[in-house]
Amino acid sequence: MVVDDEALIRSGLAMILNSAPDIEVVGTCSGTETMSAVRTHRPHVVLLDIRMPDVDGLTLLRRLRALPDSPYVAMLTTFDTDEYLDQALTMGASGFLLKDTDPDILASSVRAVATGAGCLSTPVLRRLRDNRTRTVGGGSGSAAVDSLTVRERQVLGHLGQGLSNVEIGARMHLGAATVKDYVSAVLTKLGVANRIQAAVLAERAGLIEDIQAP
Repeated sequence: MVVDDEALIRSGLAMILNSAPDIEVVGTCSGTETMSAVRTHRPHVVLLDIRMPDVDGLTLLRRLRALPDSPYVAMLTTFDTDEYLDQALTMGASGFLLKDTDPDILASSVRAVATGAGCLSTPVLRRLRDNRTRTVGGGSGSAAVDSLTVRERQVLGHLGQGLSNVEIGARMHLGAATVKDYVSAVLTKLGVANRIQAAVLAERAGLIEDIQAP
């Protein structure tokens, strides 16, 4: 489902996503219609505008996350400020996408959000590289990362790349069930609510560069 105050944005995103063979946009709406529409259509993923005149996107995110069967929510915006990023991720958003995201990347990002892997747009990741001293989830990010074992740090680095459990297992020659246990341990030690918050800490700790380095 696509939620935005501008009808042109809604229809454009819906057209792009519906062109993907494995994605169906079950509805589009403005902010005030969101909760009713989500209860009616029960989407797996909601793309939610973070700034709307009728209702604040962060307020809607909080309400959506409180639903019994909460959908994954990725925030859509033209603003890639750290303020919005930190607030949305702390509240449980599964992604943060700029509205000018390339159509192919948009579709792949929705797929990643639907699996629980989450997504962050490239400009957001660039901003994170310049702000590694900030924290997500309320604790000391660097201290929490330092508490991880070597293997857990490797897993965290792969989470920062947006990899699924199966993909991480292939990289580390581990079974998916073992990776799932590692991911659970990493999230617990970091004190974060989901994989995308962990990915932010991985980026700020420089673990993604460590994984990619030859």
